[in-house]
Amino acid sequence: MHDIIAELSKTALLTEEEMRRILNRRKADRSGYERLKEAIEYSVFAGGKRIRPYLCIETCRAAGGTVEQALPYAAAIEFMHTASLIHDDLPAMDNDDFRRGKPSNHKQFGEYTAILAGDALMIESSGAIAGNTHCTPEQNTRAVSLLADSAGTDGMCGGQELDLYCEKRTVSVEMVEKTHLLKTAAMIRAAAILGCIAAGATEEQTENAGKMAEEIGLAFQIIDDVLDATGKGETLGKTTGKDAAAGKNTYVTRAGLTSAKLTAEALTESAIGRAKRRGGESGKRLVALCEFLLRREY
Repeated sequence: MHDIIAELSKTALLTEEEMRRILNRRKADRSGYERLKEAIEYSVFAGGKRIRPYLCIETCRAAGGTVEQALPYAAAIEFMHTASLIHDDLPAMDNDDFRRGKPSNHKQFGEYTAILAGDALMIESSGAIAGNTHCTPEQNTRAVSLLADSAGTDGMCGGQELDLYCEKRTVSVEMVEKTHLLKTAAMIRAAAILGCIAAGATEEQTENAGKMAEEIGLAFQIIDDVLDATGKGETLGKTTGKDAAAGKNTYVTRAGLTSAKLTAEALTESAIGRAKRRGGESGKRLVALCEFLLRREY
């Protein structure tokens, strides 16, 4: 467990350096709207496990690529993820006052600045990919297209729409799974496939990595459901018990706590089997990541 935490921390530092480089590459005079840059950096550098960048880099390395090839893509996926968190916390969405133990972006900077910060980060994510000089223009084009598909109507945004629309409605476990696959797993799957694109991986390697990451992503969201029902706010760094209070449909509310845990364990075991096919040190690190995410308490 300590090894994977150390690896995650190392990757987080590398990703944050890359994100800072990308955000600072323009030298425009921002006098009068410095607050927007401040709001962006407030959320981008607020910490977090950086699971998506880690997956991107490790799947790249497992397919014979380098960290340098994957880093711009890793930064891009984290920009998009951070944007989603900023928007997720807004009053019109999940209406959360805290994120990672600090006031949410809109509580700190106001709603319009938070919305613009999220918008800007979504745009920066495409710029980060397009500016990857360690990959070919063809690879960058594939990567931009993948990220757009995974974050858009048939991915994260579609999942968020389902999540909010189904509040206070009784839906099936299958609909909860569909919501989780779109809202959470699509972006985690994208992170793994971005790593494969960066490495020039084979179709078989890419398919295996995508399925592994999708299982990780679904298990990750189910564990989130469990933690919201059972965890402590000071440990998680955000308000707990909000899902039930808002009438949200989760694996816990629709299938029960025991079934949710068993489903997460089964998904993780399947993901571990796929990770083991990668072989080498990257394969071992991916196995450790699967185990860590299942047992996490935050």
